[in-house]
Amino acid sequence: MKILWVEDEEELLAEGGRFLRAEGCQVAEARSAEEVPALIAREKPDLLLVDWTLAGRETGLDLCRRNDREWQLPLLMLTAKGDEFDRVLALELGADDYIQKPFSLRELLARMKAVLRRSGRNGSNVTGREAENVPVSEAILKRGRLTIQPDHYQAKLDGQLLELTRTEFVLLERLARNPGRVYTRAHLMEEALGDTFAGYERTIDSHIRNLRRKLGDDPAAPEFIQTIYGVGYKFNPDTENPGASHE
Repeated sequence: MKILWVEDEEELLAEGGRFLRAEGCQVAEARSAEEVPALIAREKPDLLLVDWTLAGRETGLDLCRRNDREWQLPLLMLTAKGDEFDRVLALELGADDYIQKPFSLRELLARMKAVLRRSGRNGSNVTGREAENVPVSEAILKRGRLTIQPDHYQAKLDGQLLELTRTEFVLLERLARNPGRVYTRAHLMEEALGDTFAGYERTIDSHIRNLRRKLGDDPAAPEFIQTIYGVGYKFNPDTENPGASHE
């Protein structure tokens, strides 16, 4: 596992780096957001660990936005901020998980592994319930004007690539794979983000709202994602061509 850790607390970076290297990780370090693009190009990390507050002009949230636009690497946000608003903000900007300081380094490692499993980038064996958190890659899904390629984490609308966060993609893929099936918010939360975020089911509403905007889906008359009030969401079973293609 190759990690790029962006952190301006030198003591935490040193201690955390030693621990992760002892656990078999390769760790590159940055103390500011400005160092990150060159390090990503050189080190090609599997995962970003990003502190919310950084020295310099750019914050961890700025890196989160840029990662969502450019690199689309799994990203775990590290921060001393702990209220629900901050947690939701980090997730909406593209973070895959969020851990509050101070934290156990063993918990950090477990969170990192969980993020990689959900992102589909981990080459280790995943079995049982954990395997359900990795999108099924057996077929290209076609749902009317929408085409979903699980192997590439890509979705296209009328042939145009949609710029989705990983969380948005996982939600879309899960819903589209089973048109008509109703998913509760809690179920979608676990599918997309893992049980770490149990109790924050309403965060899913923000992701669905962003996903609908990118799909051009009118909530009042949705072509793709329908709301089941008081329960959750489902993919419209009346969407044209609900079959899967094995191209």
